[in-house]
Amino acid sequence: MGANYTGGLPNKIIPIEVPPHVLMVRGIGWDSNVYLVRDGEEALVIDTGTGVNWHAYTKIWEGEGYLTGVEHVTIFNTHEHFDHVGGNTVLRRWLEERGIKVSFAAHRITADVLERGDDGIILSYFYGRRFEPHPVGLKLDDGDTLKVGSLELLVLHTPGHTAGSSCLYLDDGRHRIMFTGDTVFKGAVGRTDLPTGEGWALRESLERLAEFDVDFGFPGHGGYIKDWKENLNEVMRWLL
Repeated sequence: MGANYTGGLPNKIIPIEVPPHVLMVRGIGWDSNVYLVRDGEEALVIDTGTGVNWHAYTKIWEGEGYLTGVEHVTIFNTHEHFDHVGGNTVLRRWLEERGIKVSFAAHRITADVLERGDDGIILSYFYGRRFEPHPVGLKLDDGDTLKVGSLELLVLHTPGHTAGSSCLYLDDGRHRIMFTGDTVFKGAVGRTDLPTGEGWALRESLERLAEFDVDFGFPGHGGYIKDWKENLNEVMRWLL
């Protein structure tokens, strides 16, 4: 939970591409941003929004041919909140209807919450909806790698916003990219006053992220982060 509802659908969603592998689509309304990382016949979707506006994101993927030739998609959730996981099952069904195999992945803490459907943490009731529990086949730990074709994304467990919050770090040889979920935004950090949030844990996570060289930070909401270390230093000044 990190977005402010803006209401309605925009006339046109303009995706942001970081060639050759990454596509960012800004979330609509309460939705998280939705990311697509592709290499060859495999793709990774990072977060799925609330599931309310899924058709707007898939329309872009389909209309621009981003999934043409893809045979397997892994859906990775950066943490447990409904605005990042609510679209999981509807996107799985949409992909499977097109003959694409789908797997789910998350840090094992997040995976456990999603499999139990623990709405005390997921908070789907805040959006007037229900979360559909589902198995998570790939339960990841800090330091694991998530493979997409020839790409390897490093899993970083970054608790603070939630207990299971995690970031993914990708160095594809051209760009160094960090997908941050709601751990850090452009000029802000994720809130810590929701179930399993913890302020000191978040600060420790931010200090760890500052050790990485990053060209683009892609957060769960809002615009991308260009000045990585400057942004982290700024938000940590007032996070005590």
